[in-house]
Amino acid sequence: MAYYRRGISLIGLIYILIGLYVAWVYDYITPKLLKDVAEALLAVFLWFLVLLGVDLRLGG
Repeated sequence: MAYYRRGISLIGLIYILIGLYVAWVYDYITPKLLKDVAEALLAVFLWFLVLLGVDLRLGG
């Protein structure tokens, strides 16, 4: 009986990590981009705080 494991394999994880490193080195991923993504994720998951007027911007 064959068992199939769902999820990412070790090779897939290594591939993604190398891709992230290359994107960082060639400035496709920058600290500003990471900050913007973090702020967007906070706003998505804490949307009720945004409606209450809470500012979820990181840093200033």
